[in-house]
Order: sequence, then structure tokens, then C-alpha cells
Amino acid sequence: MERDIYTEGMQTQSACAKYLRLLSLLLLLFGLTCTLTPFSAAPPPVSGGIWVLDLKGVLGPASTDYLSRGIDDAAKAGARAVIIRIDTPGGLDLSMRDLVRNILGSPIPVIGYVHPGGARAASAGTYVLYACHIAAMSPATNLGAATPVQIASPTLPASQPERDGQNGATDDKDTAANAPGTAMERKLINDAVAYIRGLAELRGRNGDWAEQAVRQGASIASSRAMELGVIDLIASDLDDLIAQLEGRTVNIAGQNRTLKLADAPRVELQPDWRSEFLAVITNPNVAYVLMLLGIYGLIFEFSNPGVGLPGIVGAVCILLALYAFQVLPVSYAGLGLVILGVALMVAEAFAPSFGVLGLGGLIAFVVGSIILMDTQLPAYQIALPVILALALSSAAMLIFMLGMVWRSRHQAVVSGIDALTGVNAVVEELHEGQPLVRVRGELWQADCTEPLQPGDPVEILTARGLRLSVKKLRRET
Repeated sequence: MERDIYTEGMQTQSACAKYLRLLSLLLLLFGLTCTLTPFSAAPPPVSGGIWVLDLKGVLGPASTDYLSRGIDDAAKAGARAVIIRIDTPGGLDLSMRDLVRNILGSPIPVIGYVHPGGARAASAGTYVLYACHIAAMSPATNLGAATPVQIASPTLPASQPERDGQNGATDDKDTAANAPGTAMERKLINDAVAYIRGLAELRGRNGDWAEQAVRQGASIASSRAMELGVIDLIASDLDDLIAQLEGRTVNIAGQNRTLKLADAPRVELQPDWRSEFLAVITNPNVAYVLMLLGIYGLIFEFSNPGVGLPGIVGAVCILLALYAFQVLPVSYAGLGLVILGVALMVAEAFAPSFGVLGLGGLIAFVVGSIILMDTQLPAYQIALPVILALALSSAAMLIFMLGMVWRSRHQAVVSGIDALTGVNAVVEELHEGQPLVRVRGELWQADCTEPLQPGDPVEILTARGLRLSVKKLRRET
């Protein structure tokens, strides 16, 4: 009967474990699908309209995904044109080039519009505006300062070109700029210049000023940009822009197309859940925390097999972090230092070295976290308070573990054969002349230099295998 109950319990436990593994697999697949499947919002049910998208804030993976999919969905829906309202201080080079590539390959006109008043198309935004079929600006807006941020460091010799007194733009005679000092810096500058000049030639805009914006970091107001042929028109609002676009001709894939937008309905396309989700996980601070949660979750699962939840959470967090790192400017040296630091701190818990491994791991963790993002853009740097908070948390956990190790090293032994040393016992009986001593409810064979009789008190000196070496004590009178 007991055997049947035991067998039934084992079968139930095995079935539960099987269901937990199946549930874990389903959750993992769901997380992977939500992360990697390119879901897009269904296009609005308006055909032949004008789609209006917004580029606000730093240009990164999330905004590029939203704008690129918006252009593709507009083309599939048969839109007449796409208007991108731009207000950005710049962004990542990779994201900018992806967006420019989608604009250049668009089968419908894409109009870049720096709006509202006070907005700017700085740095990467300048390239995006140059790539659009038509470039427009509102009054009191500006563009430029397109020098790659990684190169525009304080250590480089800065050129001081003469400025136009009215709007701060460089004069036409100052098209030549001082080149940076190193060969790599010159390569990067020349690559950026060639890229924006190619866009200027494609759209028939001022390439000389575009080169100044890259080499000298020149910036220009909307009125001056119109005079120099940097943009195509100035519009006070969206209605004015659409009115001025009516009847204009744009070249798309080698064919001229006349814009007819006066009677077209407008579609305001807001970021969908996927864009919002991507914006969250591609935040460097969130991606950093996800990576650490994933590492700690997997470590906990491997050290305590069968729990399930830490492994599931860890695997999903690792996948999300890897996807974010794929589109972020990650320094692999920094990532390696972070992983090494975590590994050393975990090793301290399993192989105590009195702080050597833990301290080294903490230093590697902090240094790796600081250099993890390979960019000078403040928006894509990991916040120092986040690094310090996680580092202090890891240090506190390390100190706690070292304290436990220290206390365990100084505690008296309470189990095992070594715990029998110094314990008093009584001879229970003689078995074929061999004394048997009862210690903590167990009978042990005892060896003594003096003859022993049942009832004699003894003190255990050592334990060797299954035999005890004892010393006879005097009976109390």
C-alpha cells in the first residue's frame, strides 16, 4: 500500500513538472514572438490621403521603426504623400541611415517639415530633411550642426569660420574647413560629407552648405536656408504647407509626379504598441537592467534546478536585452566587462576568496557599465545613478554573503564525525569483548587504552571510520 502511494505521488510530481515545462516553453515562445515578430499597426481605412508622422526627440531605433513602417503602410494604403513633422536634436547614425534608406526607396512622396516654431532638424535630422523629396520649414526654426558627435570632441582643433551676422550661418567663401587630426577622424568626416552631398545632389539642394554643416557644425535659420537653396519652401502651418505643395513636381524612381493634395484627407498616424514597446526596451537604462535580470535569473535557475520561474524570466529578459543591444551602439568590451564582473561576484558566493573575486568583479562591473554604450549622445548613455544603484546593491549582497561565510567559518561544528570530538558518552555493552558506546542514539565500536565495562563514562577523542577512540573517565562518587 505504501509503495502504491509513493508511486502515485511520483507520477503526480512528474506530471506537474511536465506541465510546468510546457508552460515555461509557451511563455518563452510568446515572449520571443512579441519581441522579434515585426507586427505593425493596421493602416487607417483612408485611401488616397495624406499621412502625417512625427519625428520628435532623439532619432533612435524606436522612432526609425515607427517612421519606416508608417511610410511602408502609407504606400500600401495608396496614400498620396507622407509628411514627417521634424523636431529632433539628432540621434544615432545607424538609425538615421535606416530611415534615409526607407525615404529614398519610398514609392510615394515624402515631405520633411520642420515644425512648429522653435523646432529644429539638427545633426541626424539634417540628413533626414535632405533625403526627403521636398524639404520645408516653419518660421523661427533651424537645421544644421551635422558633424558626427563621436568626432566633435573637445580635444579636436576647432575651426572658427566667419559667421553671417544675421543668422549665424557661415559665408559661402568658408566652405573649406579644418580637417580633424587623425586619419580615422578624417575618414568619418569625409564619409559624412560624401553622404550628405549625395543627398543634396539627388534632391537638387545646396551641397556646399551641407558640407559646412558637417565639417564646421554650421547651423542656419529657415529664412536663410530658403535663400541658399537648402530647403524648398517655408510654410507657417500644415494647411499652408499643403497649399504650397499643390501642383509641385517631384521625381520618384526616375519618374516625375505632380502632387495633388488639396482635397486629400489627412491621417495622423500615432506610434502603435510595438513602437512604444520598442521605445521602452531600447532605452539604454532599461536594456541594461534587463540584461542583469536575465543573468541573475539564469544563475538562480541553474543553482536551484526545477524552480522554473527564474529561468523563464531570465531567458525572456536576456532575449529582450539582446534585441535591444542589437540596435543600440553597444561596446562589446563594456558588455564583456559587465558579464565578467557578474561572473566573478557569483563565483565569490560559491568559492569564497574573502573578497578578492568579489572586489574584482565589482570593479569590472562598474567600469563595463560606464563604457557599455559606445556613443557620446547623452540620450543613449546609461544613467550614472542606475549604475551606482546596481553596483551598490551587488556590493551589499557581496558583503552579506562574505559575512555569512565568515560566521560559518567561526561556528562550532555541529554535524559530521568531527562534531563527536570531546563529547561524553557511556559504554552501553560489550559485544564479543568489544565495547559499544552509545552516542546521540547510535552505537559505535570504541577503542580505549583501559578496560571498559558497561556503564563506564568515556570521552571521545577522535573518530576514524566507524570506530571511536575514547578515554575512560572516572565515576563520580
